[in-house]
Amino acid sequence: MKSNSSLNPLYIQFTLFADYGPLRYLFFILCLLIYMTIISANVVIILTICLEKSLHQPMYIFICSLSCNSLYGSAGFFPRFLSDLLSDTHFIILPLCILQMYVIYSYAAFELFILCIMAYDRFVAICQPLHYHSKMTVKRVTQLLISAFLYPAVGLGFCVYLIVRLPLCGNKVHRVFCSVIHLSCLERNLTDKINSLFSLTLFYIPLFFILFSYLRILLICRRFSSEFREKALQTCLPHIGTFINFFFSFSCELLLSRFIADDVNPIVIVALSLEFLIIPPITNPLLYGLSLPQIRRLILRSF
Repeated sequence: MKSNSSLNPLYIQFTLFADYGPLRYLFFILCLLIYMTIISANVVIILTICLEKSLHQPMYIFICSLSCNSLYGSAGFFPRFLSDLLSDTHFIILPLCILQMYVIYSYAAFELFILCIMAYDRFVAICQPLHYHSKMTVKRVTQLLISAFLYPAVGLGFCVYLIVRLPLCGNKVHRVFCSVIHLSCLERNLTDKINSLFSLTLFYIPLFFILFSYLRILLICRRFSSEFREKALQTCLPHIGTFINFFFSFSCELLLSRFIADDVNPIVIVALSLEFLIIPPITNPLLYGLSLPQIRRLILRSF
């Protein structure tokens, strides 16, 4: 394969980065601060849950997994993005481009499946409280977490395998991270089918289960006293807030993937691309750290 060939190029170029002169150092510092905030906030949540034995419960273990996933997704995006902000050339070899695409989209899939098992955990705790400890055992929690990572990893791996086999007729990506499916030489109909396969298996199925679980919780709560409803909603609100936050953030990315990026305003592309990589990893620790008194009390005591 020749590097100057238009078919399956060895290098991918990010065309969205412009020469902002000295302003790029300001953008770099702001994005670095955001990255450091994501790392710090999520590490605090992880350490608090891991070091405090009273928090070694299914709900908090899932929260810890959510924070670990935020660190994983951020590590797949920010180092390369920060490097591109300072660089004069914005090229990446194709294998690393595919790897970055896999990491970023697997982060999104992991996030949704963790939220899925968190919805199941709240469903069992509220709707079947007498069976909670018999159902949410250490073995069951381990199985749920393995499934939440293994199924998306394999499913997305298959989608990426299909993308890798597509012949590429260009090397210019109008995004801030790798997404090469629109470079395919084949008809748009085929690439839309791959997008639909990804959306169905890794987005809509867990989305349906989450909505179904919280709907059942709301229906059950209607039958009990206002005190029970208040207590149930208090434990669910951080999860619901996290779900709504991630759903709208990632929906923007899915919406953007449906359009040809060259036809969209660059500012809109940057905003929609960065939203699901920045907003959930920052707001999730705040939601759980401020909303759940067990975590909030331990964090304040530590500081």
